[in-house]
Amino acid sequence: MEDDRLSRWRRGFTTRSAAETERAGEELAGLLPEGATLLLGGDLGAGKTTLVRGLARGLGVEGDITSPTFALLAVHRGSRRQLLHVDAYRLAKPADLDGLLLDELARPPSNTVIEWPERVAGREPPGAWRLTIAAGTGDERRLQLAP
Repeated sequence: MEDDRLSRWRRGFTTRSAAETERAGEELAGLLPEGATLLLGGDLGAGKTTLVRGLARGLGVEGDITSPTFALLAVHRGSRRQLLHVDAYRLAKPADLDGLLLDELARPPSNTVIEWPERVAGREPPGAWRLTIAAGTGDERRLQLAP
């Protein structure tokens, strides 16, 4: 039987503040299997990096988490897991993901988050989780994990 928390993510739910979106990310860290990749979609300003901050905290990462827009990749060591955070927005083509050497950088236990997954279509690892964040009114965000 599927965990009730995971069922909630699959049905989708709304957060009403940035702090609530971060807490949701922290909860997601407890559900995301070791080694899994999270493909994180949503428009600019939807709250992707806010969610990743919470996810990182849930994995035991301390310090600031910002989107690696210009660096493309940030590696964060956490007490529970390592987090590889990719912002694929500036990649020219999906094959450019290969140049980030994610497999070589990942140290178990780890998880990878790829923001803007549509930029790397066809290069997603098998079994990747897909989460969409949609901005609503004000600080509301709709989060839904693809089944």
